[in-house]
This record gives sequence, structure tokens and C-alpha cells, in this order.
Amino acid sequence: MKTFEELFAELSAKAAAGDPTSGTVVALRGGVHGVGKKVVEEAAESWMAAEHEGRERAAEEIAQLLYQAQVLMLAAGLELKDVYRHL
Repeated sequence: MKTFEELFAELSAKAAAGDPTSGTVVALRGGVHGVGKKVVEEAAESWMAAEHEGRERAAEEIAQLLYQAQVLMLAAGLELKDVYRHL
């Protein structure tokens, strides 16, 4: 298990390392547009899982949504403090 902050630190490190085999690095190459499309996809899948597939599937999809949201933050040059300011 990891926290939201730990995930962001991990993804930031992967982005900085630039490993071409990293899924995060590949996703970031798609820019805000490409990552944004994944956020929309994962949001829909999270909703459908919560409506029709039960708690475990909903949790899995929401975890993927949180991952994609953080990748979008990186693609947009945002840090956690930028987002937390609006919570």
C-alpha cells in the first residue's frame, strides 16, 4: 500500500529518470491531451465499476484513476501543493 503522496513521489522520480520502458514515461510523452483522455476513460470505468461491479472492482478502477490524475499533474507541470491549495 502507498499513500497519494508516495505515489506522486514515485511517479515524479520515474518521470525524472526518463526510462523509456516505464509506462509513466511513455504516457507522459502523450502530453496533457493523451493523458487527459486516459483520465476521462478511467473516470468512466470507475463510475461503471462502482455502479455494476462491486467494491473491489470499483477500488481497482479508482486506483487507476488516481494514477492517471497524477500523471496528468506531471504532464501539466503541477505539484501536489498546487492541487491541495484547491481542496
